[in-house]
Amino acid sequence: MKKIRKAVLPVAGLGTRVLPATKCLPKEMLPVFDRPAIQYVVDEARAAGIEHFIFVTGRNKTAIEDYFDSAYELEKTLEYKNKIGVLDQLRDLLPDPGACSFVRQQLPKGLGHAVWCARDVVGDEPFAVLLPDMIMRDDVPCLAQMVEAYERVGGNVISVEEVPQEDVSKYGIVDPDGEQHGLIKMKGMVEKPAREDAPSNYMISGRYILQPEIFDLLENQTPGAGGEIQLTDSMLSLMGNSSFFAMPFKGKTYDTGSKLGYLEAFVALALAHSEHGDESRDLLKKMMKDL
Repeated sequence: MKKIRKAVLPVAGLGTRVLPATKCLPKEMLPVFDRPAIQYVVDEARAAGIEHFIFVTGRNKTAIEDYFDSAYELEKTLEYKNKIGVLDQLRDLLPDPGACSFVRQQLPKGLGHAVWCARDVVGDEPFAVLLPDMIMRDDVPCLAQMVEAYERVGGNVISVEEVPQEDVSKYGIVDPDGEQHGLIKMKGMVEKPAREDAPSNYMISGRYILQPEIFDLLENQTPGAGGEIQLTDSMLSLMGNSSFFAMPFKGKTYDTGSKLGYLEAFVALALAHSEHGDESRDLLKKMMKDL
């Protein structure tokens, strides 16, 4: 069984749900307390043993590439001012040299097309996909849990979360076929089903481990919902000859791609900050009292 070494991060989206904040700034670079949203996702991938990060970008996304590079002038200034703690923190956040690749999607053809754009860098090995809008927190990071599950069962593994039955029509929902090794064995997926037709209340939540055979399917996939190449359509095709498992994620997920989700993530991560958490809590209490 091949190790999961590479992760694809589709970051070409325009962030229309959080305009006008994203008119000039990539949504992935919006600060969530003391670091951009994309840093939390990369940290999760690193904690799962990911060695190579493949960012699928588009126009006006060069800030992401610059962020994951050394900033010579800034580092020299911090060194000159003897701010060694901050300097060390910045250097610790940097991926290893050569550990990032950036490919252009060029046209907004959907998530499946974005993943397909990474095919040459991924090569013939299983890989992870992490949606950068979703910050997922738990004592053991979500992708690390998925890698451990993959090492037990192989095949393809996706993360899912339970949602109230009345909300199933908002999400992609998995069709279960029993359990195996503490995971849900899948026989299908349904996109935004009616409440009475939903095969379960497990929504697909933005983390995937996929076999490389998905690329051939994506290359020939006809456009689906919204006229885009949908990743779920090719996943359904792959289910014909490759096992799929869903791993229920019990932690907390924040959707930074929406305005209220971004606000929730900002507050939650401020409160969880090791240095400023208590001060953040006191400040929020004071603000609420003053309303």
